[in-house]
Amino acid sequence: MEHMYMAPNPGLPGFPPGLEYLTQIDQLLIKQKVELIEALAGFESNNKYELRNSLGQNVYYAVEENDCLSRQCCGPLRPFAIRVLDNYGQEVITINRPLKCMSCCFPCCLQELEIQSPPGVTVGYVLQEWHPFLPKFAIQNERHEPVLKLQGPFCGWSCLPDVDFEILTMDEVGIGKISKQWTGLLREAFTDADNFGIRFPMDLDVRMKAVMIGACFLIDFMFFESNN
Repeated sequence: MEHMYMAPNPGLPGFPPGLEYLTQIDQLLIKQKVELIEALAGFESNNKYELRNSLGQNVYYAVEENDCLSRQCCGPLRPFAIRVLDNYGQEVITINRPLKCMSCCFPCCLQELEIQSPPGVTVGYVLQEWHPFLPKFAIQNERHEPVLKLQGPFCGWSCLPDVDFEILTMDEVGIGKISKQWTGLLREAFTDADNFGIRFPMDLDVRMKAVMIGACFLIDFMFFESNN
């Protein structure tokens, strides 16, 4: 089947360049592209993703930037930069994750992300919050002020077929979710490929929509990417 592509929108004043299209949507599908060598040999390669709208049109692409040593030695704990590109190949979002240990028992090992749009201009952060049983995250703006919350299900999320992480206001009102979607037993038996859906309010600030895209990638690495 031939792929459909959504042409990038012309720039709008007041919005980071490349994010104008996010003003028109309330959901995205993030689909990981499977590398044949990874599927057959179990050799971890840099992740690549397609970001699609509800019509199945590709609106962005995302590529993990990393080195082979980090991928093989650190596995899902590895630091990374994910570069999100529009259909013209222009980088519109940069997602940076520093190297940190990961343990729910130690608050000093909490994960974090910085999201930039355009590259070099921080628009927000995703910070893991300590909790003994629930995966919780704070969604912050560029000034480290809390804007939203993100909360996952009770322990056991990584083995469930469909998993929802609720997007909440500061008053704990649900306004959307990030959902990990089952991609089929055979495929997941051989690869780390995952599909994620993001739903958020249409009128949510595009900068926070970009931050939620970053949060989706962090959730994938923390809870669903196996360590080969």
